[in-house]
Amino acid sequence: MNLSFSRELPLYARYDVIVAGGGPAGCAAAIASAREGARTLLIEDSGALGGMGTIGLVPAWCPFTDQEKVIYRGVAWEVFESLKAESTYKNTDIVDWAPIDAETLKRVYDRLVTEAGAEVLFNTRICDVVMDENEPERLDCLVAANKRGLMAYRADMFVDCTGDADIIAFAGLTFACGDEKGQTQPATHCFILSNIDEDAYLAGPELHMSKRDSPVYDIARSDKYPLVTDGHSCNNLIGQGTVGFNAGHIWGVDSTNPESVSKALMHGRALAHEFHEGLKEFCPGVYADSFLVSTAPAIGIRESRRVIGEYTLSMDDYLRRRSFPDEIGRNAYFIDVHYTEDKRAKVVSGELNEEDAYARYKPGESHGIPFRCLTPKGLVNVLTAGRNISCDHQILGSVRVMPPCLVTGQAAGTAAAMAAGLKTNVKGLAVDALRGQLRKNGAYFI
Repeated sequence: MNLSFSRELPLYARYDVIVAGGGPAGCAAAIASAREGARTLLIEDSGALGGMGTIGLVPAWCPFTDQEKVIYRGVAWEVFESLKAESTYKNTDIVDWAPIDAETLKRVYDRLVTEAGAEVLFNTRICDVVMDENEPERLDCLVAANKRGLMAYRADMFVDCTGDADIIAFAGLTFACGDEKGQTQPATHCFILSNIDEDAYLAGPELHMSKRDSPVYDIARSDKYPLVTDGHSCNNLIGQGTVGFNAGHIWGVDSTNPESVSKALMHGRALAHEFHEGLKEFCPGVYADSFLVSTAPAIGIRESRRVIGEYTLSMDDYLRRRSFPDEIGRNAYFIDVHYTEDKRAKVVSGELNEEDAYARYKPGESHGIPFRCLTPKGLVNVLTAGRNISCDHQILGSVRVMPPCLVTGQAAGTAAAMAAGLKTNVKGLAVDALRGQLRKNGAYFI
């Protein structure tokens, strides 16, 4: 049964660029756009910027280097260095797998975005789009909902950093999702434990799933902790006596389905409790006196809708270390595809280790990310950045993490501001000029 609903909406139409989604990609896009002089609005559906690094409680950055040099530069490096400078728990020499102080990172994003000149609207969710009546490939405005009710926001250019390609989907465009069977990577609900024995933690044992003697496998095999079903566990010291965990898997979560996400959040909180109890049993020297401080406000989604762009970045591009004439950044992170549920038993038994499915890059190796991955087919004034860029299922496992998301965000925000300033669209933007501006602002590419 469908209900017909119609009403006039208040229209906010004073922006050059609107960025939807305030995760790493959205923050970088808003910073870059505003610094180019564009009137920029960043719309975020939670109460904080930063996405998985803040409200998602991911405890560590993925590497910023290609094992020889920093390749995620520009806004990405500025965010990273600002966090290290302002964190109370410091290790200033680390550039790969550096810990994340989520509360400090929230303030870093707040400051960088607002000092750039962008406006931020929290607790506001994009719920529909309105297309231009005279130009079917042009987006006219976004419809958003918050405590004021429904309202419309108009801009010359839009950047979809929602992670779920919401703007693309609402505009009626086709998109990709999952592998060839439509299966997506599992979700994870991150959490924080405190009052651990720090010396005992540093002495081991390691809890990473690659260590076959990891106590996490004892927890997974125990009947006492049925929600802990495999050995996935990444963890980092994020403060004195405090460890952040990116651990456990929740399969079958559809981040575009509110019922699915609601169930996953409750499942994740219960899983975190069981994981903690298992650690107290099997690693008492470290965790006997610890307590569960927090589970993340947001579930960690690794895979959702991906746009169909003018170019689809592929696994072949990764394997060939391909460069592109329109590339706007480089990426060197390994193919980190978390296995689908049908492979779980083999992973737990040790028969399968998907982390080693593809040879990792040697020092100095990387591949390019072309601008065409950020330009959705069928829309002339919309760009995309973050995990919903145009790519295949396998390479998504690499480009979905925070450093490349910051890189694609800066590129999309810069391009959107340039197009708005020139009164042109995505297709009319000179890529050489974009690349020149990005390079001027610290971006790295070939």
